[in-house]
Amino acid sequence: MFWFLMAAMVAVVAAVALAVLGSGDGSGGPVTGGLPEAQPDRADDPLPVDRPLSAADVVAVRLPVAARGYRMAETDDVLDRLAAELAERDARIAALEYELGRVREDGRPPAGAEAEPGA
Repeated sequence: MFWFLMAAMVAVVAAVALAVLGSGDGSGGPVTGGLPEAQPDRADDPLPVDRPLSAADVVAVRLPVAARGYRMAETDDVLDRLAAELAERDARIAALEYELGRVREDGRPPAGAEAEPGA
């Protein structure tokens, strides 16, 4: 009796394995020509092109993952974009600070500043 149950169990397991593996895609359905095409894991580049980056844009970036970490090309693109924007902002801040220093040295109020009442 034991050997009969053992043989029946092996036959059932083999039949299920053949049915699943024989379908081609592992779904157990009819053969459809193999596995479906995998979509590549690429960044959608959520960084806006038409305006400067904000902190929320940087927080929203999700870099695509490869087998051994992040995809280097996409990661480098994001970091290059962030570096360029930071350099542009630093240059603008330096220019504004220089202009503010010149205005303070001349003793005149900055452009757009209102005169104090009673002066």
